[in-house]
Amino acid sequence: MSFTEDAMGDLRKPFLHTGSWYRMGSGQSSMMDSSQVIRDSSISVVACVLIVALGPIQFGFTNGYSSPTQTAITDDLGLSVSEFSLFGSLSNVGAMVGAIASGQIAEYIGRKGSLMIAAIPNIIGWLVISFARDASFLYMGRLLEGFGVGIISYTVPIYIAEIAPQNLRGALGSVNQLSVTVGIMLAYLLGLFVQWRILAVLGILPCTVLIPGLFFIPESPRWLAKMGMTEDFEASLQVLRGFDMDISLEVNEIKRAVASTSKRTTIRFAELKRRRYWLPLMIGIGLLVLQQTSGINGVLFYSSTIFGTAGISNSNAATFGLGAIQVIATGVTTWLVDKAGRRLLLIVSSTGMTLSLLLVAASFFVQDFVSDESSLYKILGILSVVGVVGMVVTFSLGMGPIPWIIMSEILPINIKGLAGSVATLSNWLLSFVVTMTANLLLNWSSGGLAFSYSVYQCVCARS
Repeated sequence: MSFTEDAMGDLRKPFLHTGSWYRMGSGQSSMMDSSQVIRDSSISVVACVLIVALGPIQFGFTNGYSSPTQTAITDDLGLSVSEFSLFGSLSNVGAMVGAIASGQIAEYIGRKGSLMIAAIPNIIGWLVISFARDASFLYMGRLLEGFGVGIISYTVPIYIAEIAPQNLRGALGSVNQLSVTVGIMLAYLLGLFVQWRILAVLGILPCTVLIPGLFFIPESPRWLAKMGMTEDFEASLQVLRGFDMDISLEVNEIKRAVASTSKRTTIRFAELKRRRYWLPLMIGIGLLVLQQTSGINGVLFYSSTIFGTAGISNSNAATFGLGAIQVIATGVTTWLVDKAGRRLLLIVSSTGMTLSLLLVAASFFVQDFVSDESSLYKILGILSVVGVVGMVVTFSLGMGPIPWIIMSEILPINIKGLAGSVATLSNWLLSFVVTMTANLLLNWSSGGLAFSYSVYQCVCARS
Protein backbone atom coordinates (compact mmCIF):
# COMPACT_ATOMS: atom_id res chain seq x y z
CA MET A 1 0.00 0.00 0.00
CA SER A 2 1.14 3.57 -0.65
CA PHE A 3 -0.06 6.83 0.84
CA THR A 4 -0.11 10.48 -0.13
CA GLU A 5 2.70 12.41 1.51
CA ASP A 6 0.36 14.92 3.15
CA ALA A 7 -1.52 12.12 4.87
CA MET A 8 1.44 11.00 6.93
CA GLY A 9 1.99 14.39 8.48
CA ASP A 10 -1.44 15.87 9.16
CA LEU A 11 -4.56 14.28 10.66
CA ARG A 12 -6.70 16.66 8.67
CA LYS A 13 -5.38 15.17 5.39
CA PRO A 14 -6.88 11.89 4.27
CA PHE A 15 -4.84 8.73 4.01
CA LEU A 16 -5.56 8.20 0.33
CA HIS A 17 -3.98 5.21 -1.26
CA THR A 18 -3.60 3.50 -4.60
CA GLY A 19 -2.96 0.02 -3.32
CA SER A 20 -2.67 -2.89 -5.71
CA TRP A 21 -6.01 -4.30 -4.61
CA TYR A 22 -7.67 -1.22 -6.16
CA ARG A 23 -5.29 -0.54 -9.06
CA MET A 24 -6.04 -2.02 -12.48
CA GLY A 25 -3.91 -1.95 -15.57
CA SER A 26 -5.09 -0.24 -18.72
CA GLY A 27 -5.32 -3.58 -20.53
CA GLN A 28 -7.68 -4.86 -17.90
CA SER A 29 -9.82 -1.76 -17.81
CA SER A 30 -10.54 -1.88 -21.52
CA MET A 31 -11.94 -5.38 -21.16
CA MET A 32 -13.99 -4.78 -18.04
CA ASP A 33 -17.74 -4.59 -18.41
CA SER A 34 -19.99 -2.37 -16.32
CA SER A 35 -21.01 -5.16 -13.93
CA GLN A 36 -17.37 -5.80 -13.06
CA VAL A 37 -16.85 -2.10 -12.36
CA ILE A 38 -19.88 -1.99 -10.11
CA ARG A 39 -18.70 -5.14 -8.34
CA ASP A 40 -15.23 -3.66 -7.72
CA SER A 41 -16.81 -0.43 -6.48
CA SER A 42 -18.95 -2.37 -4.01
CA ILE A 43 -15.91 -4.34 -2.82
CA SER A 44 -14.01 -1.09 -2.15
CA VAL A 45 -16.83 0.40 -0.09
CA VAL A 46 -17.55 -2.83 1.79
CA ALA A 47 -13.86 -3.14 2.71
CA CYS A 48 -13.94 0.37 4.20
CA VAL A 49 -17.17 -0.39 6.06
CA LEU A 50 -15.73 -3.59 7.54
CA ILE A 51 -12.75 -1.66 8.93
CA VAL A 52 -14.78 1.11 10.57
CA ALA A 53 -17.24 -1.55 11.82
CA LEU A 54 -14.62 -2.43 14.43
CA GLY A 55 -15.76 0.75 16.20
CA PRO A 56 -19.36 -0.44 16.71
CA ILE A 57 -18.02 -3.86 17.72
CA GLN A 58 -16.15 -2.03 20.49
CA PHE A 59 -19.39 -0.20 21.30
CA GLY A 60 -21.27 -3.51 21.60
CA PHE A 61 -18.55 -5.16 23.67
CA THR A 62 -18.81 -2.26 26.14
CA ASN A 63 -22.59 -2.70 26.36
CA GLY A 64 -22.38 -6.47 26.76
CA TYR A 65 -19.53 -6.57 29.30
CA SER A 66 -21.65 -5.88 32.39
CA SER A 67 -24.01 -8.83 31.88
CA PRO A 68 -21.72 -11.89 32.26
CA THR A 69 -19.43 -10.19 34.79
CA GLN A 70 -21.90 -8.84 37.36
CA THR A 71 -21.66 -11.70 39.86
CA ALA A 72 -17.87 -12.04 39.62
CA ILE A 73 -17.14 -8.32 39.93
CA THR A 74 -19.50 -7.76 42.84
CA ASP A 75 -18.03 -10.76 44.69
CA ASP A 76 -14.36 -9.90 44.00
CA LEU A 77 -14.59 -6.19 44.80
CA GLY A 78 -17.47 -6.30 47.29
CA LEU A 79 -19.80 -4.03 45.34
CA SER A 80 -23.44 -3.45 46.18
CA VAL A 81 -26.20 -3.65 43.58
CA SER A 82 -26.37 0.14 43.35
CA GLU A 83 -22.58 0.40 42.92
CA PHE A 84 -22.59 -2.11 40.09
CA SER A 85 -25.59 -0.36 38.52
CA LEU A 86 -23.56 2.84 38.57
CA PHE A 87 -20.64 1.02 36.96
CA GLY A 88 -22.89 -0.36 34.23
CA SER A 89 -24.48 3.00 33.48
CA LEU A 90 -21.35 5.21 33.64
CA SER A 91 -20.43 4.30 30.09
CA ASN A 92 -23.49 6.31 29.10
CA VAL A 93 -22.24 9.33 31.05
CA GLY A 94 -18.91 9.14 29.26
CA ALA A 95 -20.79 8.69 25.98
CA MET A 96 -22.75 11.88 26.65
CA VAL A 97 -19.50 13.82 26.90
CA GLY A 98 -18.23 12.07 23.78
CA ALA A 99 -21.49 12.86 21.98
CA ILE A 100 -21.16 16.57 22.78
CA ALA A 101 -17.66 16.60 21.32
CA SER A 102 -18.21 14.13 18.49
CA GLY A 103 -19.80 16.42 15.94
CA GLN A 104 -17.17 19.12 16.23
CA ILE A 105 -14.28 16.63 16.30
CA ALA A 106 -15.61 14.85 13.21
CA GLU A 107 -16.07 18.17 11.39
CA TYR A 108 -12.65 19.57 12.29
CA ILE A 109 -10.29 16.61 11.80
CA GLY A 110 -12.48 14.33 9.72
CA ARG A 111 -14.27 11.05 10.25
CA LYS A 112 -11.08 8.98 10.35
CA GLY A 113 -9.32 11.33 12.75
CA SER A 114 -12.23 11.27 15.18
CA LEU A 115 -12.25 7.45 15.18
CA MET A 116 -8.54 7.44 16.00
CA ILE A 117 -9.21 9.78 18.91
CA ALA A 118 -12.10 7.57 20.08
CA ALA A 119 -9.96 4.44 20.08
CA ILE A 120 -7.39 5.75 22.59
CA PRO A 121 -9.67 6.27 25.67
CA ASN A 122 -11.34 2.95 24.90
CA ILE A 123 -8.03 1.11 25.13
CA ILE A 124 -6.99 2.97 28.30
CA GLY A 125 -10.42 2.39 29.88
CA TRP A 126 -10.31 -1.37 29.38
CA LEU A 127 -6.82 -1.57 30.85
CA VAL A 128 -7.90 0.45 33.90
CA ILE A 129 -10.83 -1.94 34.48
CA SER A 130 -8.61 -5.00 34.10
CA PHE A 131 -6.31 -3.77 36.90
CA ALA A 132 -9.09 -2.37 39.13
CA ARG A 133 -8.76 -2.91 42.86
CA ASP A 134 -11.85 -0.96 43.91
CA ALA A 135 -14.94 0.71 42.50
CA SER A 136 -13.18 4.00 41.69
CA PHE A 137 -10.98 2.32 39.06
CA LEU A 138 -14.02 0.60 37.56
CA TYR A 139 -15.81 3.93 37.32
CA MET A 140 -12.83 5.68 35.75
CA GLY A 141 -12.37 2.96 33.15
CA ARG A 142 -16.06 2.88 32.32
CA LEU A 143 -16.16 6.66 31.80
CA LEU A 144 -13.17 6.50 29.44
CA GLU A 145 -14.78 3.69 27.45
CA GLY A 146 -18.00 5.63 27.27
CA PHE A 147 -16.27 8.75 25.95
CA GLY A 148 -14.80 6.77 23.06
CA VAL A 149 -18.09 4.98 22.41
CA GLY A 150 -19.94 8.31 22.28
CA ILE A 151 -17.70 9.50 19.45
CA ILE A 152 -17.93 6.15 17.66
CA SER A 153 -21.74 6.06 17.85
CA TYR A 154 -21.95 9.34 15.94
CA THR A 155 -19.01 9.07 13.55
CA VAL A 156 -19.36 5.56 12.12
CA PRO A 157 -22.95 5.94 10.78
CA ILE A 158 -22.00 9.31 9.26
CA TYR A 159 -18.89 7.89 7.57
CA ILE A 160 -20.78 4.89 6.17
CA ALA A 161 -23.62 7.07 4.85
CA GLU A 162 -21.12 9.43 3.18
CA ILE A 163 -19.10 6.76 1.37
CA ALA A 164 -21.91 4.37 0.38
CA PRO A 165 -23.49 4.46 -3.09
CA GLN A 166 -27.17 5.39 -3.09
CA ASN A 167 -28.33 1.83 -3.83
CA LEU A 168 -26.34 0.36 -0.92
CA ARG A 169 -26.78 3.09 1.68
CA GLY A 170 -29.51 1.39 3.71
CA ALA A 171 -27.87 -2.05 3.77
CA LEU A 172 -24.40 -0.71 4.59
CA GLY A 173 -25.88 1.67 7.18
CA SER A 174 -27.38 -1.33 8.95
CA VAL A 175 -23.87 -2.80 9.30
CA ASN A 176 -23.32 -0.30 12.13
CA GLN A 177 -26.05 -1.87 14.28
CA LEU A 178 -25.08 -5.38 13.13
CA SER A 179 -21.55 -4.75 14.39
CA VAL A 180 -22.88 -3.53 17.73
CA THR A 181 -24.78 -6.81 18.13
CA VAL A 182 -21.67 -8.80 17.18
CA GLY A 183 -19.75 -6.95 19.91
CA ILE A 184 -22.47 -7.73 22.46
CA MET A 185 -22.50 -11.40 21.45
CA LEU A 186 -18.70 -11.62 21.73
CA ALA A 187 -18.83 -10.19 25.26
CA TYR A 188 -21.50 -12.73 26.21
CA LEU A 189 -19.61 -15.62 24.59
CA LEU A 190 -16.15 -14.84 25.99
CA GLY A 191 -17.72 -14.15 29.39
CA LEU A 192 -18.62 -17.85 29.56
CA PHE A 193 -14.97 -18.90 29.46
CA VAL A 194 -12.71 -16.17 30.86
CA GLN A 195 -12.45 -14.27 34.11
CA TRP A 196 -13.71 -10.66 34.15
CA ARG A 197 -10.23 -9.08 34.19
CA ILE A 198 -9.14 -11.09 31.16
CA LEU A 199 -12.42 -10.20 29.44
CA ALA A 200 -11.55 -6.53 29.97
CA VAL A 201 -8.13 -7.06 28.37
CA LEU A 202 -9.81 -8.72 25.38
CA GLY A 203 -11.95 -5.60 25.11
CA ILE A 204 -9.01 -3.60 23.72
CA LEU A 205 -8.72 -5.78 20.60
CA PRO A 206 -11.29 -4.04 18.33
CA CYS A 207 -9.70 -0.62 18.78
CA THR A 208 -6.13 -1.89 18.53
CA VAL A 209 -7.02 -3.34 15.13
CA LEU A 210 -9.08 -0.29 14.13
CA ILE A 211 -6.23 2.21 14.51
CA PRO A 212 -3.88 0.70 11.88
CA GLY A 213 -6.87 -0.20 9.70
CA LEU A 214 -7.80 3.48 9.37
CA PHE A 215 -4.55 4.13 7.52
CA PHE A 216 -5.73 1.90 4.67
CA ILE A 217 -9.08 3.54 3.90
CA PRO A 218 -9.91 6.91 2.33
CA GLU A 219 -11.47 9.83 4.17
CA SER A 220 -15.13 10.69 3.53
CA PRO A 221 -15.39 12.44 0.12
CA ARG A 222 -18.19 14.68 1.37
CA TRP A 223 -16.12 15.89 4.31
CA LEU A 224 -13.16 16.57 2.01
CA ALA A 225 -15.41 18.52 -0.36
CA LYS A 226 -16.80 20.55 2.52
CA MET A 227 -13.25 21.37 3.68
CA GLY A 228 -12.34 22.57 0.19
CA MET A 229 -9.87 19.75 -0.55
CA THR A 230 -11.05 19.31 -4.14
CA GLU A 231 -8.26 17.06 -5.41
CA ASP A 232 -8.34 14.84 -2.35
CA PHE A 233 -12.13 14.70 -2.51
CA GLU A 234 -12.14 13.45 -6.10
CA ALA A 235 -9.29 11.01 -5.44
CA SER A 236 -11.11 9.58 -2.42
CA LEU A 237 -14.34 9.15 -4.38
CA GLN A 238 -12.47 7.51 -7.26
CA VAL A 239 -10.91 4.97 -4.88
CA LEU A 240 -14.32 4.18 -3.41
CA ARG A 241 -16.08 3.83 -6.76
CA GLY A 242 -13.25 2.11 -8.66
CA PHE A 243 -10.65 3.56 -11.01
CA ASP A 244 -12.66 2.65 -14.10
CA MET A 245 -15.89 4.22 -12.89
CA ASP A 246 -17.01 7.61 -14.23
CA ILE A 247 -17.58 9.68 -11.10
CA SER A 248 -18.30 13.02 -12.76
CA LEU A 249 -22.04 12.97 -11.97
CA GLU A 250 -21.48 12.15 -8.30
CA VAL A 251 -18.70 14.75 -8.05
CA ASN A 252 -21.08 17.41 -9.33
CA GLU A 253 -23.84 16.26 -7.00
CA ILE A 254 -21.55 16.48 -3.97
CA LYS A 255 -20.24 19.88 -5.07
CA ARG A 256 -23.80 21.18 -5.35
CA ALA A 257 -24.65 19.78 -1.92
CA VAL A 258 -21.81 21.68 -0.24
CA ALA A 259 -21.89 24.78 -2.47
CA SER A 260 -24.16 26.70 -0.10
CA THR A 261 -21.91 26.14 2.87
CA SER A 262 -18.46 27.52 3.55
CA LYS A 263 -15.60 25.53 5.03
CA ARG A 264 -15.65 27.88 8.03
CA THR A 265 -19.42 28.16 8.40
CA THR A 266 -20.53 28.18 12.05
CA ILE A 267 -24.07 27.22 12.96
CA ARG A 268 -25.36 28.47 16.33
CA PHE A 269 -27.99 26.79 18.48
CA ALA A 270 -30.36 29.70 17.81
CA GLU A 271 -30.38 28.88 14.10
CA LEU A 272 -31.70 25.37 14.77
CA LYS A 273 -35.18 26.87 15.29
CA ARG A 274 -35.50 27.40 11.53
CA ARG A 275 -37.88 24.80 10.06
CA ARG A 276 -35.33 23.43 7.58
CA TYR A 277 -33.14 22.56 10.58
CA TRP A 278 -35.43 21.77 13.50
CA LEU A 279 -37.72 19.38 11.62
CA PRO A 280 -35.01 16.84 10.65
CA LEU A 281 -33.37 17.36 14.04
CA MET A 282 -36.61 16.59 15.90
CA ILE A 283 -37.16 13.49 13.75
CA GLY A 284 -33.63 12.29 14.52
CA ILE A 285 -33.89 13.02 18.25
CA GLY A 286 -37.38 11.49 18.45
CA LEU A 287 -36.30 8.21 16.89
CA LEU A 288 -33.19 7.94 19.08
CA VAL A 289 -35.20 8.74 22.23
CA LEU A 290 -37.75 6.05 21.32
CA GLN A 291 -34.88 3.64 20.69
CA GLN A 292 -33.62 4.01 24.26
CA THR A 293 -36.91 4.38 26.12
CA SER A 294 -37.95 1.04 24.65
CA GLY A 295 -35.71 -0.34 27.42
CA ILE A 296 -33.38 -2.29 25.16
CA ASN A 297 -30.23 -1.40 27.09
CA GLY A 298 -31.86 -2.47 30.33
CA VAL A 299 -32.21 -5.90 28.73
CA LEU A 300 -28.80 -6.12 27.06
CA PHE A 301 -26.75 -4.78 30.01
CA TYR A 302 -28.33 -7.12 32.56
CA SER A 303 -29.76 -10.02 30.54
CA SER A 304 -28.11 -12.65 32.77
CA THR A 305 -30.00 -11.28 35.77
CA ILE A 306 -33.26 -11.27 33.82
CA PHE A 307 -32.83 -14.90 32.78
CA GLY A 308 -31.88 -15.85 36.32
CA THR A 309 -35.07 -14.22 37.62
CA ALA A 310 -37.04 -16.12 34.98
CA GLY A 311 -35.68 -19.40 36.39
CA ILE A 312 -33.06 -20.24 33.75
CA SER A 313 -30.36 -22.34 35.43
CA ASN A 314 -27.48 -21.27 33.15
CA SER A 315 -28.31 -17.61 32.61
CA ASN A 316 -24.96 -16.72 30.98
CA ALA A 317 -25.41 -19.39 28.30
CA ALA A 318 -28.95 -18.14 27.70
CA THR A 319 -27.56 -14.63 27.39
CA PHE A 320 -25.15 -15.77 24.69
CA GLY A 321 -28.05 -17.38 22.85
CA LEU A 322 -29.90 -14.06 23.03
CA GLY A 323 -26.85 -12.28 21.59
CA ALA A 324 -26.62 -14.77 18.72
CA ILE A 325 -30.32 -14.34 17.91
CA GLN A 326 -29.86 -10.57 17.90
CA VAL A 327 -26.98 -10.83 15.41
CA ILE A 328 -29.09 -12.99 13.07
CA ALA A 329 -32.09 -10.64 13.29
CA THR A 330 -29.94 -7.59 12.60
CA GLY A 331 -28.34 -9.39 9.66
CA VAL A 332 -31.82 -9.95 8.21
CA THR A 333 -32.49 -6.22 8.59
CA THR A 334 -29.33 -5.42 6.67
CA TRP A 335 -30.81 -7.35 3.76
CA LEU A 336 -34.36 -6.00 4.17
CA VAL A 337 -33.84 -2.30 4.80
CA ASP A 338 -33.55 -1.19 1.17
CA LYS A 339 -36.25 -3.62 0.02
CA ALA A 340 -38.99 -3.12 2.62
CA GLY A 341 -38.29 0.53 3.41
CA ARG A 342 -37.52 2.35 6.65
CA ARG A 343 -41.07 3.23 7.66
CA LEU A 344 -42.51 -0.28 7.30
CA LEU A 345 -39.68 -1.82 9.32
CA LEU A 346 -40.12 0.77 12.09
CA ILE A 347 -43.86 0.00 12.28
CA VAL A 348 -43.25 -3.77 12.40
CA SER A 349 -40.49 -3.27 14.97
CA SER A 350 -42.49 -1.07 17.37
CA THR A 351 -45.56 -3.33 17.11
CA GLY A 352 -43.54 -6.47 17.79
CA MET A 353 -41.75 -4.85 20.74
CA THR A 354 -45.06 -3.70 22.23
CA LEU A 355 -46.50 -7.23 22.16
CA SER A 356 -43.27 -8.80 23.44
CA LEU A 357 -42.96 -6.36 26.34
CA LEU A 358 -46.62 -6.90 27.24
CA LEU A 359 -45.92 -10.63 27.48
CA VAL A 360 -42.84 -10.07 29.66
CA ALA A 361 -44.59 -7.61 31.99
CA ALA A 362 -47.61 -9.86 32.44
CA SER A 363 -45.44 -12.93 33.11
CA PHE A 364 -43.33 -11.25 35.81
CA PHE A 365 -46.40 -9.63 37.39
CA VAL A 366 -48.24 -12.95 37.77
CA GLN A 367 -45.07 -14.66 39.08
CA ASP A 368 -45.36 -12.63 42.29
CA PHE A 369 -48.63 -14.42 43.10
CA VAL A 370 -47.53 -17.96 42.21
CA SER A 371 -45.50 -20.46 44.23
CA ASP A 372 -41.90 -20.95 43.07
CA GLU A 373 -42.46 -24.71 43.00
CA SER A 374 -45.58 -24.72 40.83
CA SER A 375 -45.62 -25.69 37.17
CA LEU A 376 -47.36 -22.38 36.36
CA TYR A 377 -44.33 -20.49 37.72
CA LYS A 378 -42.07 -22.37 35.30
CA ILE A 379 -44.44 -21.74 32.40
CA LEU A 380 -44.47 -18.03 33.23
CA GLY A 381 -40.66 -18.07 33.28
CA ILE A 382 -40.62 -19.59 29.79
CA LEU A 383 -43.13 -16.99 28.55
CA SER A 384 -41.00 -14.16 29.94
CA VAL A 385 -37.95 -15.53 28.11
CA VAL A 386 -39.96 -15.79 24.89
CA GLY A 387 -41.02 -12.17 25.38
CA VAL A 388 -37.44 -10.97 25.96
CA VAL A 389 -36.23 -12.82 22.85
CA GLY A 390 -39.15 -11.41 20.85
CA MET A 391 -38.32 -7.90 22.04
CA VAL A 392 -34.67 -8.20 21.00
CA VAL A 393 -35.56 -9.69 17.59
CA THR A 394 -38.15 -7.03 16.75
CA PHE A 395 -35.87 -4.26 18.04
CA SER A 396 -33.16 -5.52 15.69
CA LEU A 397 -35.58 -5.45 12.75
CA GLY A 398 -36.11 -1.71 12.89
CA MET A 399 -35.78 0.34 16.05
CA GLY A 400 -32.11 -0.62 16.46
CA PRO A 401 -30.44 0.24 13.14
CA ILE A 402 -32.91 2.53 11.35
CA PRO A 403 -32.84 5.64 13.62
CA TRP A 404 -29.08 5.94 13.04
CA ILE A 405 -29.53 5.49 9.27
CA ILE A 406 -32.28 8.11 9.10
CA MET A 407 -30.33 10.59 11.22
CA SER A 408 -27.27 10.34 8.98
CA GLU A 409 -29.44 10.81 5.86
CA ILE A 410 -31.78 13.67 6.79
CA LEU A 411 -29.55 16.18 8.60
CA PRO A 412 -28.47 19.07 6.31
CA ILE A 413 -24.72 19.01 5.77
CA ASN A 414 -24.05 22.38 7.40
CA ILE A 415 -25.67 21.39 10.72
CA LYS A 416 -24.66 17.74 10.70
CA GLY A 417 -21.93 18.23 13.31
CA LEU A 418 -23.94 20.29 15.81
CA ALA A 419 -27.32 18.63 15.30
CA GLY A 420 -25.77 15.15 15.24
CA SER A 421 -24.11 15.83 18.59
CA VAL A 422 -27.42 17.03 20.10
CA ALA A 423 -29.30 13.96 18.85
CA THR A 424 -26.60 11.54 20.02
CA LEU A 425 -26.46 13.29 23.42
CA SER A 426 -30.22 12.77 23.83
CA ASN A 427 -29.79 9.10 23.02
CA TRP A 428 -27.09 8.57 25.62
CA LEU A 429 -28.89 10.58 28.30
CA LEU A 430 -31.92 8.30 28.03
CA SER A 431 -29.63 5.25 27.89
CA PHE A 432 -28.07 6.32 31.21
CA VAL A 433 -31.49 6.64 32.87
CA VAL A 434 -32.58 3.22 31.61
CA THR A 435 -29.40 1.34 32.53
CA MET A 436 -29.09 3.02 35.94
CA THR A 437 -32.64 2.12 36.98
CA ALA A 438 -32.99 -1.27 35.24
CA ASN A 439 -30.65 -3.25 37.50
CA LEU A 440 -32.18 -1.76 40.66
CA LEU A 441 -35.65 -2.81 39.46
CA LEU A 442 -34.36 -6.24 38.46
CA ASN A 443 -33.09 -6.84 41.99
CA TRP A 444 -36.20 -5.41 43.63
CA SER A 445 -38.75 -8.10 42.73
CA SER A 446 -40.73 -9.62 39.91
CA GLY A 447 -43.15 -6.75 40.45
CA GLY A 448 -40.33 -4.30 39.78
CA LEU A 449 -39.58 -6.12 36.56
CA ALA A 450 -43.23 -6.05 35.57
CA PHE A 451 -43.44 -2.31 36.27
CA SER A 452 -40.34 -1.45 34.24
CA TYR A 453 -41.43 -3.58 31.28
CA SER A 454 -44.90 -2.03 31.41
CA VAL A 455 -43.34 1.42 31.08
CA TYR A 456 -41.22 0.28 28.12
CA GLN A 457 -44.29 -1.34 26.54
CA CYS A 458 -46.26 1.92 26.78
CA VAL A 459 -43.44 3.81 25.06
CA CYS A 460 -43.32 1.29 22.20
CA ALA A 461 -47.11 1.40 21.84
CA ARG A 462 -47.03 5.19 21.59
CA SER A 463 -44.32 5.06 18.91
